[in-house]
Amino acid sequence: MKIKLFYFARLKETLKYSTEDLALPDETFTVLKLKAHLAKRGDVWEQMLMGKLKVRAAINHELVDDKATIADGDEVAFFPPVTGG
Repeated sequence: MKIKLFYFARLKETLKYSTEDLALPDETFTVLKLKAHLAKRGDVWEQMLMGKLKVRAAINHELVDDKATIADGDEVAFFPPVTGG
């Protein structure tokens, strides 16, 4: 399975990635499982994706929760919660 990942805001700055193409094993991946898979890259990845920061996700431009299933060819975006006023 191949997907395209996008990282925004603090994630982009900290992880030093804005986008990447990623090949995943042919099995069911949820957003949470993808975060855990990426967290294996190292401490910074683990802190950003599985730590205290509540990372939001979108699949194909639609906000989803961690239980959402990712399909082959999907675009997945990660971004921190946005605050403002």
